[in-house]
Amino acid sequence: MALMLDLLAQAAQMFLVLIVAPLVIGITRKVKARLLRRVGPPVWQFYIDLWKLVHKEAVLAMDASWLYRVAPYLVFATTWVAAALIPTYATDLMFSWSADLIAIVALLATGRFALALAGMDAGARFGGIGASREMMIASLAEPAMLLVVFTMALIAGTTQLSAVAVTFADTGVGLRVSLGLAMVAFVLVALAENGRIPIDNPATHLELTMIHEAMVLEYSGRHLSMIEAAAALKLVLYFSLFSCLFLPFGMATTDKSADAMMLGFGSYLAKLIVLSILLPVGELAVAKMRVFRVPVFLGGAFAAASLAVFLLFVSRSF
Repeated sequence: MALMLDLLAQAAQMFLVLIVAPLVIGITRKVKARLLRRVGPPVWQFYIDLWKLVHKEAVLAMDASWLYRVAPYLVFATTWVAAALIPTYATDLMFSWSADLIAIVALLATGRFALALAGMDAGARFGGIGASREMMIASLAEPAMLLVVFTMALIAGTTQLSAVAVTFADTGVGLRVSLGLAMVAFVLVALAENGRIPIDNPATHLELTMIHEAMVLEYSGRHLSMIEAAAALKLVLYFSLFSCLFLPFGMATTDKSADAMMLGFGSYLAKLIVLSILLPVGELAVAKMRVFRVPVFLGGAFAAASLAVFLLFVSRSF
């Protein structure tokens, strides 16, 4: 009976992130439209779009290899696994032992690599441009993200997410300058990884500025639905990671009763809604930067994360 309950709790987390991902995209689009004094689409529009794409015929590029067909499913699978491993409403679930920060970064890098190869495999010019830009951003964002991981590991003593969440929620880590710097670096990396303003604009298809969209221009039908769903899951992943690392309150840690689980569900959904509202507000407050300014932006994230690690070492030396 206990094994069955553990399986149900883990399955609930896996399908929770999958179900709420289109809703998060719908909320961000709705809030952004209202801030621009437009009505905007309903919040459930992205569910309808995915349903339509799944039932459309997939048009394949003539010169594409098997990688072009496999990449959308690989990107979706790696992103879903990474998002499902992050503690959302409770810690210490059945597969929590595998929810390691470094493993999650590796899963995201695998999906990114596959999508970049698929963008070049189609033989289109825009695909190659988007792939090269994506790899440039990845080479700058991943070191900053790893330094954020090291910051959390130095404070919690581990990179296992459930243990980190329990440490921050129950042991009273308190406010630290290093945590603030790590949070700033994490937010900058999250904006770059999800292709949001000021790095990229997911609502445009301008040839000279698009990054992620350039790699998927040749996709259609069910393949495009997998890529769009993976992009939504990736945004939920970073929201969940932000909540787990910096806002772990409300999660069911030691108490696994039904009331604690329901409180965890409610707090997680509330965090997602708040972050989904804050994201378009922040995007409208800044302008999209030129591609050649991206290294400066991510260099700031790397500097903040490096300073966070340095401050932790200095504070421990006294």
